[in-house]
Amino acid sequence: MRFTFPLLAIGLEVVMIVLFALFVQYETGPNTSQKPNSTELPAMDPDTSMDSYPHFQDVHVMVFAGFGFLMTFLRKYGFSGVGINLLIAALGLQWGTFIQGIFRKHGQKFQIEIQNMIHADFSAVTVLISFGAVLGKTSPIQMLIMTIIEITVFAANEFLVFEVFLASDIGESMTIHAFGAYFGLAVAGILYRSRLKEGHPNEESVYHSDMFAMIGSLFLWIFWPSFNSATASDAKKQYRAIVNTYFSLAASVVTAYACSSLLESRGKLNMVHIQNATLAGGVAVGTCADMEIPPYYAMIIGSIAGVVSVIGFKFLTDCGGQSGSCPRFFHCNSTCWRANHRCDSKDTYLGTTT
Repeated sequence: MRFTFPLLAIGLEVVMIVLFALFVQYETGPNTSQKPNSTELPAMDPDTSMDSYPHFQDVHVMVFAGFGFLMTFLRKYGFSGVGINLLIAALGLQWGTFIQGIFRKHGQKFQIEIQNMIHADFSAVTVLISFGAVLGKTSPIQMLIMTIIEITVFAANEFLVFEVFLASDIGESMTIHAFGAYFGLAVAGILYRSRLKEGHPNEESVYHSDMFAMIGSLFLWIFWPSFNSATASDAKKQYRAIVNTYFSLAASVVTAYACSSLLESRGKLNMVHIQNATLAGGVAVGTCADMEIPPYYAMIIGSIAGVVSVIGFKFLTDCGGQSGSCPRFFHCNSTCWRANHRCDSKDTYLGTTT
């Protein structure tokens, strides 16, 4: 670890520098139009492309502060949760910029725009979602390797979804949240050790870890409308994405609180429900956020998502309080279910169906 990690990290950064020197340059082209649902980014004048910077800034806060603090929910993994989050996000956004640019330009040189940087942050988010499934189970070396592999597969999957199938997914609920959730679960399955079937004493939260995780949830909740609208192709779609996400998130908070109180003994609120289910509305509405749906549709989607997320935690993660009763490696209190399947994947199904 002492020598392997530094050598791998420095080696990867050197490779990034060389690839950027060969393929990446500043934007210089005139304005062009963009196809709907396309991952092909328009060439914009540097002055006009700065219009996207506020959205990029919001997404950036989500990546490093939101997901970083959200990963502190384990009692003895706070420093590593935030620290490794920063490491893999920093590497991921560089590799994401390169690999997505290569896919879009078919191996040719490409220009860096603010939209490229937003998409690079999106690719990093995919790994951060998967990171939630392997908290405490992987070393920094394994996370670096996982980052490179996952973002490569993500870029290919994103190209397939948007360029081949021409799917609509403005908030990338399918390509980011569902993909990241199940990629993480697959890695967790590969790393499964039978002796951990009964769980681990450190695989739980305490008061201060839940408090820091709640701060992460607040960052994500506040900036999620920017996340779902950052790649909209025009102002009208961006406006609809912001409004629909705004009200869907608000509705999911109310139903998540209500459902948590209903399902917990003596009507107490469960902080784990609150940290995650309150974000369900943003995930669920992401696929259709830019469509012409009335605001009350978005509120219905968010309301259902909040309920589904709480129920998912209660009956899939808790396993009725019986250790070892969860299917195979997804044992009781598993971080896999807590950070991935409970919220991201099921709410993606809801949004896609809508």
